[in-house]
Amino acid sequence: MIYFRALLSSVLLSGFFLLTGCHTHREDDGHDHGASGSEKEEAHKETTTVTSLTREQMQSIGLTLGKIEQKPLTAVLKVNGRLKVPNNNKAVITSMYGGVIQTLQVEIGMSVKKGQAIATIAHPQFIQLQEEYLTVGSRITYAEQEQQRQRDLNEGNVGALKNLQNADAELRALRTRRASLRQQILLMGIDPDKVSNEHMRSQLTIVSPMNGTISSVLAKVGSYVDVAAPLAEIVDNSQLHLDLHVFEKDLPLLKVGQNIHFTLTNHAGKSYVASIFSIGAVFENDSKTIPVHCSVQGDKAGLIDGMNVIALVSLDNVTSPAVPDEAIVDAEGNSYIFIVTEKEPEEHAHEQMVTADQKHRDAGTLNFEKVQVARGVSELGYTGITLMTDIPSDAQIVTKGAFFIHARMSNTGGHAH
Repeated sequence: MIYFRALLSSVLLSGFFLLTGCHTHREDDGHDHGASGSEKEEAHKETTTVTSLTREQMQSIGLTLGKIEQKPLTAVLKVNGRLKVPNNNKAVITSMYGGVIQTLQVEIGMSVKKGQAIATIAHPQFIQLQEEYLTVGSRITYAEQEQQRQRDLNEGNVGALKNLQNADAELRALRTRRASLRQQILLMGIDPDKVSNEHMRSQLTIVSPMNGTISSVLAKVGSYVDVAAPLAEIVDNSQLHLDLHVFEKDLPLLKVGQNIHFTLTNHAGKSYVASIFSIGAVFENDSKTIPVHCSVQGDKAGLIDGMNVIALVSLDNVTSPAVPDEAIVDAEGNSYIFIVTEKEPEEHAHEQMVTADQKHRDAGTLNFEKVQVARGVSELGYTGITLMTDIPSDAQIVTKGAFFIHARMSNTGGHAH
């Protein structure tokens, strides 16, 4: 039994060497002692600098294009700050009269216009004021008639001067009272000229005093509000200011009119612009910093009162070429970006003829070339670059999706499907 197993092992081992020898002989004959297939493939990977993607592939990876921008990423002062809306752009919505809230027509976050209805309130006092206004008007009519009668009697030396004086005083008092009631009714939002026995309002409409966004609602339907009690608060974010906290040693570097770039502390993906309009003259509390006030320029979408920011103040107006951080790919100790090019990928370079059908299929295809760059300063989601080779001044670059293009070009996975 032992002898049989040894004999079987010897036969199998001899067969293995025989197959290996034949295989080696075929490889040597087939390749004529040249480089192996894997070595050629590796060399191809290292020299490949152009690849192409179809429209469907670009959409699947969310690829976006842009251009190299000029950003103030060098010679800058980095400071912290906070967004703030001036008090004259904030408002507390109140009622001039107490009453019960009948309707509430706003919610937090809602945009409102000046004069837009916010709520309605009701109270018997509203009807009483209108009633008194009408009553005083009737009494004035009678007082005017009495004054004229006393004046006629006095001219005929029939009536006493004292009676005429009393009539004059009564008429003046009634007119004063009517003027006071008229102003109160106007403050209620009611047109006094439209008040009549058949038309008296029991509800008042409270309106927004300014354009803005409702930041809080403090009242509820059915609740009673006192005079001047806040119903809601409104903020006009279009007048946002940026307050920077600058240390004393850095203050001489700033001046009115200087532009700055800033991002939100918790969301560095978008950059905003502001301009310095005022520099404080006193220290702020115990922070040993001086406030520098800036007005936010351009787009203010996403900015809210109280947000913390990180600002970069350009000290010498020096800018440098920069691209979004996602546009740069690091590989083998170098950094690269990808540009749209008319160069053909290597696998297409030797094609002599392209059919009409092939042109139709390639209509949405773009070619991308790998270009080496040197990294610079990174701030606010952008990185400064120095191009190692010349590219067209209007070249489009890949701002998002560069990693997938590099993976496809290196054939290490990450193909766009």
